[in-house]
Amino acid sequence: MKKFGIKEVVAIGIGTALFVALTQVQVPLGFIPNTALQPRAALLAFFAAVFGPIVGGVVGLLGHALGDALFYGSIWWSWVIPEGVLGVIVGLFAAKMAIKDGGFDKKAIILFNVLQVIGNAVAWIVVAPVLDILVYAEPVNKVFVQGFFAFLGNVIITAILGTLIAVGYSKIGAKSSSLSKED
Repeated sequence: MKKFGIKEVVAIGIGTALFVALTQVQVPLGFIPNTALQPRAALLAFFAAVFGPIVGGVVGLLGHALGDALFYGSIWWSWVIPEGVLGVIVGLFAAKMAIKDGGFDKKAIILFNVLQVIGNAVAWIVVAPVLDILVYAEPVNKVFVQGFFAFLGNVIITAILGTLIAVGYSKIGAKSSSLSKED
């Protein structure tokens, strides 16, 4: 297991702050209540893929909870917890994606997207609706429809934006890492 150090703590701080800031950046899906396309999903998957499951889980949990509290006045826990689940699932395979090392090639891009689809499916098709029913007694048909569209939106935005951010970071990160090794 990789050491948890100052870089990971800083990543949690930056990732959480960016996640909260992006809470208001959304394109509502008018036909599904309380569901929108949000770039913060891509940001979460990226941080998890770079820094691992602890960073991914904490950024998802803290970012969503703080975003809810600041912008909506209350925390909807049944949607906070799935963000943490998504971060952990993607983060478990961070080393295999080698984004920090400049190894984010076609194989890693496919892995990233398979993981984010699986993570989003578990988070939004299973965890969020089940918690909505158990915690808030929400109607079954409503929560599974919302969960499915949240899943679909997050998968699309993460596949595009998350992949682009990871590719760019991998290229820049690899160059800056090799420069600092030469010093």
